[in-house]
Amino acid sequence: SPRELELGLKWKVGRFVVDNFHELELLGKMAKAKGVRQDILLRITPGIDPHTHQYTSTGTADSKFGFPLPLKEEAVKRALRMKSLNVVGLHFHIGSRIREIEPYVRSVQTVLRFAAEMLMTCGLQLKEFNIGGGYDVRYTVDRPPPPTTADFAEKITATIIEECERLRLSLPKLIVEPGREIVAQAGVALYTVGVVKKIPGVRTYVSIDGGMADNIRPSLYQAELEAVVANRMGAKTAGKVTIAGKFCESADILIRDIELPVMKAGDILAVAGAGAYSLPESMNYNAFFRPPVVLLQDGKARLIRRRETLEDITRCDIFEK
Repeated sequence: SPRELELGLKWKVGRFVVDNFHELELLGKMAKAKGVRQDILLRITPGIDPHTHQYTSTGTADSKFGFPLPLKEEAVKRALRMKSLNVVGLHFHIGSRIREIEPYVRSVQTVLRFAAEMLMTCGLQLKEFNIGGGYDVRYTVDRPPPPTTADFAEKITATIIEECERLRLSLPKLIVEPGREIVAQAGVALYTVGVVKKIPGVRTYVSIDGGMADNIRPSLYQAELEAVVANRMGAKTAGKVTIAGKFCESADILIRDIELPVMKAGDILAVAGAGAYSLPESMNYNAFFRPPVVLLQDGKARLIRRRETLEDITRCDIFEK
């Protein structure tokens, strides 16, 4: 939005990743009015399928993100003509939870070939190359581990070096966005068990005091999670249960059919892999109070965010006497 661009220019952000022609023209006019020359990266859609969930795929031809392949040349030409913008490089992002390196390799090759074409026809200098992110995390014990950061780094950097040599491009500064891999496994979400509802011949629902408001991923794109009964770690499993959230949606299921001990009200359910998206995507759905956050380090605990209250979520309401 114009307000977001205004704030970015005011705060002198290092790079704007420009996604479309409207944003390109608007940013150019605003930078010119301020008398600055803003560094930008143009986001190119490489048209590569990353073999992940369709809701977390961002680099295919039919994507709301980036300049699509038929329009990418016009985007570069138009951006280079704008004196208030400095095109320092290109950006792509093909998705999230990517478990294969090959889609990155193909995307790198595609975008570098385009950069070489633009160097010849428009004089584009690829000083920076942001290849996005989306590395997967092992959320459940039965899922094989994804490639390591070292695996991605070795193959991707080798491809960039080979392609730049072949295309006679100078090596750009490489920028990556590992995404959830940075902190996903550093966080654990704790829930208190409430109602346990057994439906004979169907399933057993275990209700908790949270759900899609603090972790929307399972409802949104069927993310799989792992959990344990934290207050009875030594208890034997007693069959499959489904962990249900407290919200008025049938889709509010945190974990479906997980083997756990017999559950009862008051138990503490610990859900792993909550460090990446549970906090930034949490919301006040159904006037839900977002939970507190506790930082653990070296055996010590410190509250770093308190639980929300009714006063917090009504502070913007206007009451007339």
